[in-house]
Amino acid sequence: MPVYVKSGGTWRETSELYVRDGTSYTNKTILNGYIKQSGAWEEFYTLFNTTSYSSATGSVAVPANANALHVEYAVGAGGGGGGGMDYDSRGYEDAGAGGGSGAFISDKVFSVTGGETLTIATGTGGAGGSPMGDPPVGNPTRGGNGSEATLVSGTTSGPIFSLAVGIGATSTYGSVGTAGTGGSATISGTVLTTGTTVDGLNITTFTSGPLSAFNQSGNGVSGSGGNRCGGDNCNIGGANGAASYSGNIAGGVGGDAGNGGGYESGQVGKVGSRGSGGGGGGTEQGAPGGAGGAGEVNYRFMRIT
Repeated sequence: MPVYVKSGGTWRETSELYVRDGTSYTNKTILNGYIKQSGAWEEFYTLFNTTSYSSATGSVAVPANANALHVEYAVGAGGGGGGGMDYDSRGYEDAGAGGGSGAFISDKVFSVTGGETLTIATGTGGAGGSPMGDPPVGNPTRGGNGSEATLVSGTTSGPIFSLAVGIGATSTYGSVGTAGTGGSATISGTVLTTGTTVDGLNITTFTSGPLSAFNQSGNGVSGSGGNRCGGDNCNIGGANGAASYSGNIAGGVGGDAGNGGGYESGQVGKVGSRGSGGGGGGTEQGAPGGAGGAGEVNYRFMRIT
């Protein structure tokens, strides 16, 4: 944006502009410019306005005048719930365990370099585990692990963070289902905990993420272990998948117990969301587990003074 000054009654466009700092004129970056309009100062120039939120993945260019990345939320994909197991011949039945959740970030700000390219990736939730009927197949079945960690890495900044996926639950003949475990968070970039953007945003007020608090991150957690009942044609529901974002996003609910007449659609473990684990399948005839929730990321660029 050109800047004009009035010289000898004529407006002239400036080619260089200097700011007096103390007793000398120095070259300084001008963050904001103001003019006096009818007695009030009004801003006419800002070096960089904070961008809108984006969930774009792949290769993303950092704007030239940006120096920070606000990650409103990000999470690794959740693991799938285990399938239900029908064990009438053994005198009991086992419902599936819940899948684990992915590691997370909520309202965290990182340093980046203007003009560099970020690699941003998210993954899909693990598939629900297959059921085991009566007589069951002897090999264990398990819910799938979440695919591909949610991550951000810069060509100049290097690795910024990586949020590992949740692990799927396991169903094994003769054993209560084993819950899937949570993914781990790796924070490698420079984290900013104070500062104000050139357009006036105090970063400590960023609380719009799932935890409603600034500068949060952590590991995922394990789902609930499998459920067992005893007696011919007994029925019991599957276990719940792990919650994500430190308990703020519920995992998939375990499938219903059923009524002894073969598994119904309600006995299938419910799907997780936003990186949470899938629910385990119910018992009678064995029901499939639910898929884990997909990974996600939401962010915006800014310039901090």
